[in-house]
Amino acid sequence: MAKYTNWRRPRSGEDDEGFSLRELSASLSGPVMFFLVIVAVIFVMSVFFRVSDIQVRGNSHYTDEEIIRAIDIEEGDNLFFFDRFAALSRVFAKLPYIDEVSVERSLPNRVIITVSESRALAYIVLGEEKWTIDHSCKVLGKANDDELEGLIPIVGISPGTLMIGEPLETVDKNEEIVAYIADVLDQLEARGLYTRVGRVDFSDPNQVEFTLGDKYVVRLGNSSNVEYKFGMLISVLSQLLEGDVGIINISDGNTAHFSPT
Repeated sequence: MAKYTNWRRPRSGEDDEGFSLRELSASLSGPVMFFLVIVAVIFVMSVFFRVSDIQVRGNSHYTDEEIIRAIDIEEGDNLFFFDRFAALSRVFAKLPYIDEVSVERSLPNRVIITVSESRALAYIVLGEEKWTIDHSCKVLGKANDDELEGLIPIVGISPGTLMIGEPLETVDKNEEIVAYIADVLDQLEARGLYTRVGRVDFSDPNQVEFTLGDKYVVRLGNSSNVEYKFGMLISVLSQLLEGDVGIINISDGNTAHFSPT
């Protein structure tokens, strides 16, 4: 028996295999529309979201202009293409007194920079130069004698090469003693004692001591239990009388002793 195959003439816009141009157009419309949407979004972002208002908050050591310049942002920059992480790296490298910084984008065109600044709390002597450090032992810079008033002298260590904005280093790269100094400074600041301290002597890391006003010598001992020791110190100070002068020994980390002199 003879077999017949159905055949029809292709319609207008259709090839011999039955695939229409309309179907081809429909298959391409999705990717094309997606591309056009992306282009439109980029165009809107580049045109309408340009920085026109930069606010700086929390600064006192540096001016608004110094901080804005260090972050490297200016009016007209695109808000969405601004690299905040790179900006933070720049500001820490250029402005050593900056302790913390955040950069927030506020649509449609505002950038808010909030900073927390380090404070010179102590100083160390290197040759004939005096260098200031903050509570974390970050080196802030050189200082003249007039700028040292109210700062705590740190004695008994040998500083190595000092880099502004970098942690303090000793000649022998002793990170443990630097960490101990930072712990002590942090506690002195947190407990509100730093304005009364005459000096802190780290000549013997196991027998660290400092003067408190012109009345007390505090024997702190080694680097163990620093926070607890300062808690005991506060307790002792609260019990001493106006005319008491002497040695407060908290070096064993368990008990506190006051010896009148």
